[in-house]
Amino acid sequence: MKITFDFEKPLAEIEGQIEKVKQVEEKNKLDMSATVAELEAKLQEAQKEIYNNLTGWQKVQISRHPERPYTLQYLELICDDFIELHGDRTVGDDKAIIGGFGTINGQTAMFIGHQKGRNTKERQYRNFGMANPEGYRKALRLMKMAEKFNKPIITLIDTPGAYPGLEAEERGQGEAIARNLLEMAVLKVPIICVIIGEGASGGALGIGIGDKVMMLDNSWYSVISPENCSTILFKTWEQKERAAEMLKLTSTEMLKNKLIDGVIKEPLGGAHQDPVAMAATLKKQLIKDLKTLGEKNIDELVAERIDKFCNMGVVEE
Repeated sequence: MKITFDFEKPLAEIEGQIEKVKQVEEKNKLDMSATVAELEAKLQEAQKEIYNNLTGWQKVQISRHPERPYTLQYLELICDDFIELHGDRTVGDDKAIIGGFGTINGQTAMFIGHQKGRNTKERQYRNFGMANPEGYRKALRLMKMAEKFNKPIITLIDTPGAYPGLEAEERGQGEAIARNLLEMAVLKVPIICVIIGEGASGGALGIGIGDKVMMLDNSWYSVISPENCSTILFKTWEQKERAAEMLKLTSTEMLKNKLIDGVIKEPLGGAHQDPVAMAATLKKQLIKDLKTLGEKNIDELVAERIDKFCNMGVVEE
């Protein structure tokens, strides 16, 4: 069953009309190709009108589409091979974050990313993409390994936030994320970060310090989700659309505010409409950035990385 959001209902109606015309055509052996072509042209125009003028909340909805590609699907489509590595060597192996060496265009890189699930069982197994401290410590272990072998790091970010449970706090959730920020800032290898879906709070930032930070067109990146922001400011979830606009969390706004380095276009309607094409676009961008960053002196790269994040925001003393 196709999932349709409220703002996509006009498209669903036109698609329904096309389907009915095709059924009549087949049943009565009539040539209705002109009518079908007219409706398909109408559908394309409606798609462009809707998807090129999405609100912040509508982009949040698309970023959460259950058929949207997740990290493992991208790795399958982007990498020539991928070897997953497990465990933080202290507590266990957090399934919400996956990582390992992969080859892209003949170059080996360390890939690290959040992983959600497609069904209830998978979502529970992956903890809905919400990592525990051991997930961030696993990520840091793999980053240090990449630095040891002089391999670039690519992170794919897609999380509603770090896991907020009591056990996570007891094991040092805040410290684990803070440690990653500190260590990633000075790693002596190129780092590319891409927000492929949801980029919420410290859960995203924990693997989000990079020389290049990119966002897919329909992803979002913010200190808090629209629902939680609405709950805090307005004491209800009902103002989530308003909160989404206030947070300026879209890729367009993030680029405008110089908090990211670029936006990667998605297929019309979202990455889930054509995962293969989306992966090809992402791969092309990664290859380009790996080449550019690989040509830089590593000490200059680290200095530029630190300066970039230090220059964000406004500080008054």
